[in-house]
Amino acid sequence: MANPMTPPDHAADFLQRAGWGGARIEPLAGDASFRRYFRVIGNDGQAVLMDAPPPHEDPRPFIAVAEWLVGHGLNAPEILARDLDRGLLLLGDFGDTRLRETLDTAPERERELYERATDVLVHLHSHPPMDGLRPHGLEQWLEELKLFTDWYCPAVGIEVDPAAYQSAWQEVLAPVAADGLGPVTVLRDYHAENVMLVEGRSGVAHFGLLDFQDALRGHPAYDLASVLEDARRDVSPDIEREMIERYVEATAGGDRFERAYWALAAQRNTRILGVFTRLWKRDGKPGYRRFQPRMWGLLERDLERPGLEPVRDWFDANVPPAYRRAPWQDAQ
Repeated sequence: MANPMTPPDHAADFLQRAGWGGARIEPLAGDASFRRYFRVIGNDGQAVLMDAPPPHEDPRPFIAVAEWLVGHGLNAPEILARDLDRGLLLLGDFGDTRLRETLDTAPERERELYERATDVLVHLHSHPPMDGLRPHGLEQWLEELKLFTDWYCPAVGIEVDPAAYQSAWQEVLAPVAADGLGPVTVLRDYHAENVMLVEGRSGVAHFGLLDFQDALRGHPAYDLASVLEDARRDVSPDIEREMIERYVEATAGGDRFERAYWALAAQRNTRILGVFTRLWKRDGKPGYRRFQPRMWGLLERDLERPGLEPVRDWFDANVPPAYRRAPWQDAQ
């Protein structure tokens, strides 16, 4: 079940020791994990309290990636105070201007803002990957894809051929794993709800990055697919095409990058269909069901691309149209 948005009992003591005694604590956000975020408002300003309770969460990866990003010219929250034993971090506050809401209220800025989002990745990928990150390659892609057959298919009441499923994906993804692009630091959850627009910062640093603690060492196409095939908002196909071309022009990725983009977009969208089903069934978070029709629209579009035929054929044989968008319409 979802965690209640009340601060832990020891938050006041932590804030007192950090020099924020007596500050007001207000709910800010929760996410698909056990992490919760609160805004801390004191006499001299405001900050963000992350509650990442052990043993479910460990804030050390967040700290390590945040410091690495800042050291490489990108904008991650400043770590103001920490209590690792209790899973508490006090972070610099990027404010309230999030990319998602900015795009919703100013759709005429879509091209401008996605150009900047693409440039963030060009900048990130110009550096060797961060040391110590776990790999995100063929073995991990195939393992993640089991979420669809393990959770989605039982939830909608269909029996499928899992061996043929893995074989089809192996055929599509093995060339991507061997294409020689990367590895790079993959933020993994890079999308419009995890980016803040920070006043007083320009260029790629204008984007304040959030939710990167699960960063991996993987393929450069993954994060671009993440931000352009967003599970939570529609991105114009024309913008998607322009941003792929912008990235390729900046990095000389060529046709290899394009093939990888569509294959990893399809992999990611299939995985998310399973993840969102698990969040509903196992974790008591039914709100994620409303995103499933969009995920199917993205996946079906990806599967029309050259090179995806084995996976498209498997879906056509195993997951009829009635078991795609239709089961989720009432959750909209």
